[in-house]
Amino acid sequence: MAEILMNRQEVYSYLLDVFPELFPEDHSPYDVVSINPDEAVLAFQANETHLRPGGTVSGPALMTLADLAMYVVILAHIGPVALAVTTNLNINFMRKPSAGRLLGTARLLKLGRSLAVGDVTIASELEPEKIVAHASLTYSIPPQKS
Repeated sequence: MAEILMNRQEVYSYLLDVFPELFPEDHSPYDVVSINPDEAVLAFQANETHLRPGGTVSGPALMTLADLAMYVVILAHIGPVALAVTTNLNINFMRKPSAGRLLGTARLLKLGRSLAVGDVTIASELEPEKIVAHASLTYSIPPQKS
């Protein structure tokens, strides 16, 4: 895979700037856990506000985690490109996760000049071997000025 252009702290600082509603400075449910050439891991602290009836984390909360995790791995590889946007997100819900810390592990499968394709697995930090959701995503990358 391509070399990393932004490290964990650089990506997190960038997200604080461009997504203040998701990354408030005082407390965010999201944290960039790690970035390496093969993957990025984003943590999400799901609480009562993210639950649907029955006590399971809602689908929209899991989709947001998948989308943000993919954005993190793309940023790490292409740098701070605010207008990289999701063009497709397909998610399979496999188990009902409870509130708690969830980890979204994003991998780039293909990084081109105009499209990035990858997948994200989501699991509870307490039971990482039990995947609760799997998403496939495609991002559009805007043309870069030379």
